[in-house]
Amino acid sequence: MTTEIHDNALDSRFEITVDGELAGYVDYRKHGDEYALPHTRVYPQFEGQGIGGQLVAGALSEIAARGGTVLPYCPFVPKVIRDNPEFRELVPADQRSTFGL
Repeated sequence: MTTEIHDNALDSRFEITVDGELAGYVDYRKHGDEYALPHTRVYPQFEGQGIGGQLVAGALSEIAARGGTVLPYCPFVPKVIRDNPEFRELVPADQRSTFGL
């Protein structure tokens, strides 16, 4: 199983493919260097395989590489951040408690 994550800027979302098939996405709303992440979706046939966690971690890594910050409105994103504390710094310090971070 080969996964790939890419930024579909036209649709404002990071997407994950599995063996070339779209498996899910995380939407974003970009304002300057700030990315609000309101929704994550993994298609049913890919659920239970860790695809969502890979997708969010990949999106967060890309945002970090761009020097961006994150507002993780989707409830799944803070869970991934808690599981991967290296991403905590992406959330502005004054917003962390809002998201349980």
